[in-house]
Amino acid sequence: MPDHVTLQRSENYDARRAVVVGGSMSGLLAGLMLRQAGWAVDVFERVEGELSGRGAGIVAQPELIAVLAGLGLATGHLGVAVERRRLFDSAGRLLIERPCPQILTAWERVYRLLRDAFPAAHYHRWRALAAFEQDAGHVRVRFSDGSAVEADLLVGADGIRSTVRAQLLPEAKPLYAGYVAWRALVAEASLSPAVHRDLFESMSFCLPPGEQMLGYPVAGPGDDLRPGRRRYNLVWYRPADEQTGLVDLLTDDSGMLHPVSIPPPLIRRDVIAAMHAAARRLLAPQFSAIMQAVEEPILQPIYDLAVPRMAFGRVAILGDAAFVARPHVAAGVSKAADDAAALVAALAQERDVAAALRRFEAERLPVGHRIISRARQLGAYLQAGAAKDDAEGARHGVPEAVIAETALTDFLKA
Repeated sequence: MPDHVTLQRSENYDARRAVVVGGSMSGLLAGLMLRQAGWAVDVFERVEGELSGRGAGIVAQPELIAVLAGLGLATGHLGVAVERRRLFDSAGRLLIERPCPQILTAWERVYRLLRDAFPAAHYHRWRALAAFEQDAGHVRVRFSDGSAVEADLLVGADGIRSTVRAQLLPEAKPLYAGYVAWRALVAEASLSPAVHRDLFESMSFCLPPGEQMLGYPVAGPGDDLRPGRRRYNLVWYRPADEQTGLVDLLTDDSGMLHPVSIPPPLIRRDVIAAMHAAARRLLAPQFSAIMQAVEEPILQPIYDLAVPRMAFGRVAILGDAAFVARPHVAAGVSKAADDAAALVAALAQERDVAAALRRFEAERLPVGHRIISRARQLGAYLQAGAAKDDAEGARHGVPEAVIAETALTDFLKA
């Protein structure tokens, strides 16, 4: 393998060049917007195969829809439209119902839109970042296969385990929030008529003491939006002490402890059996019935990550490489889209890359901290060991507040 790779020329021969590390949502959003602004862009992804959201459902916030439309991508059938929210008690009785129109979609659906729009010749798989260095004129990026590229700009969009951030801010590490989420996608056709009637056409909630279950419909396999072919996305937040509960959940049958997260096939059967038993004991019967059928759930420990900086000369970090907010605000992808838009706008206003990145940071750093703060407020009552009289938990953990505040980004406009 040669020790230097010349980036392929784009349609604009004289375009400034950007290297984007990370080929998931954040990287593709940044890459597509930079290309739209006239930059020559190559995206480098460390994973060899095609990426997958492992069954994650997401809320298509208005900010994300606007960015996708601005890129010329089809948004008319992005996901499943719901008009209301419903809250059920542990006996399955409907307690609260309120209007809340939203578009609910699957991670794979949005990812596929972006991936198909980005030129395949400029998307490089299995290229993990090794290191980078920069001077006044360029940034040189080296990869683990021995290859290297030079560009005018490096964008770190490589998520919570960002290698770009690790080189720039080694002290900035994800902090465990004190609880986990059990996640699953269930085929619409597998739901009983009664469960389908109660849950499927809304974003629905159940709130056992100190916990939260929610579910909503998303597209089926192959982005199928036809009735009967869709899926139901489940997320169940449960406290787990870091030193005991979390360690047990992340330990597989061989006794190996998996840091950060555990692959779904390696979750122990006794852990899944305990999850099923807790569902029968704590959840509304409608939710419990669905959970009993989930044989290979996803376990997602919840983390916070916030950085003090996003701009470093000719290098910027954005999306989950910079801020990872608890999922309650449902702002992860829309935050990445807005980060990318702000970066491109700053580069259009300032010819000097370093000056542009400082402008970008000044705009987006406060927004990232605001999202983190809001997410912590919404999740305070779920944390293991949280004080029962905690002010944030008391204020945001009541049923009316959960229904009114979860997965909405209106607070950013206040």
